[in-house]
Amino acid sequence: MNVKQEMEAALQAAFAPSALEVVNESHKHAGHAGDDGSGESHFAVRIRSEAFGGMSRVAQHRAVHKALGGIVPRIHALALDTGV
Repeated sequence: MNVKQEMEAALQAAFAPSALEVVNESHKHAGHAGDDGSGESHFAVRIRSEAFGGMSRVAQHRAVHKALGGIVPRIHALALDTGV
């Protein structure tokens, strides 16, 4: 299972989202700081879930980071677009 698939599985399990898109943007950062050559270093996530209801944006982002657990330290960049 690649990092994108791991992220999708973790986010599905944690939030049962109504919309989820995980995009590997590593190719845009080839040769830049944080590029480890794996092709799995930079990601963007768009997620919508009722689980975020009543949470501030910061709380939503913290919840996503918590759900991703050990995946976050293995990547360099994570852009989040969260909401209900």
